[in-house]
Amino acid sequence: MKNVITEFKYKFKETDNIRAILGIHDRFLKIIEQKYDVRLILENRELKILGNESAVQISKDVLEELSLLYASESKITLDDLKIILQLTNGNGISSYSPTDIFIAMKNGKYIYPKSEGQIRLIKALEKNDILFVIGPAGTGKTYLSVAQAVEYLESGKINKIILSRPAVEAGESLGFLPGDFKEKVDPYLKPLYDALEDMLPKETLIKYIEKEIIEVVPLAFMRGRTLNNAFVILDEAQNSTFMQMKMFLTRLGRNTKSVITGDITQIDLSDRNDSGLLSSIKILKKIKGIAFIEMKKEDVVRHELVKEIIDAYDKYSTKKIR
Repeated sequence: MKNVITEFKYKFKETDNIRAILGIHDRFLKIIEQKYDVRLILENRELKILGNESAVQISKDVLEELSLLYASESKITLDDLKIILQLTNGNGISSYSPTDIFIAMKNGKYIYPKSEGQIRLIKALEKNDILFVIGPAGTGKTYLSVAQAVEYLESGKINKIILSRPAVEAGESLGFLPGDFKEKVDPYLKPLYDALEDMLPKETLIKYIEKEIIEVVPLAFMRGRTLNNAFVILDEAQNSTFMQMKMFLTRLGRNTKSVITGDITQIDLSDRNDSGLLSSIKILKKIKGIAFIEMKKEDVVRHELVKEIIDAYDKYSTKKIR
């Protein structure tokens, strides 16, 4: 039976920059044509889509996503297109469209999930008070969690952000390092500061830190506290011990959200089995209100080579075990 050719006319919005959406020299248009075996013909501000019915529908969905993305970012990169194509399936955009879930920053920037795993992270956080996000480097675990915390603060859902990491490289014993306390611990907390600096104007961030609306502290300094009306993030949780993880999780008070991120392939503790993250996976999985999200190498949003590096190390580790 011959494939029935369907024709659909996609009309661009008045605010759309057609050249930005279709790419320089129609580069994006050609990629869509090749991927879905459709023909795209631009006529004024309309794009005629020719192909089988499902391919035409998917192409239309992709164009709508690109239009929404342009409205938010005022530009579209090849990586953006690849992410949208990756999230399509036989029925169009899968599960959730990334551009349906914007995180608005005070500096006018929008942050949106760039993979299936990142979409699941945001959705799981809406439904649970404690979220474990486990996966390799470059999947946006920390960055997206900090973005969510900033959005909660700016919208008034909470009144405090606390970001924490175990300073495991110094064994949480920092006395031998030069400088005062802040100078000793800041190198371990730098990734958290970097994420905050990308999301808040410098003056606002300084003010929040001075007023302790935002705290960035080593895990050891969480002991004895009760955290109410807060968004709490524990980063690099694979390097927390069993007792540290228990201590951290029992700090949570009223109206508090917590995200725990980590990579179980990068445990730096002398005894891997003492990792508080590993034990949490076994102990807490059946408790309602606690969710676990596993990020995979497909969720890596850094340089394309990062996925290949992770894959190569995984294969090497598997061979070594055998």
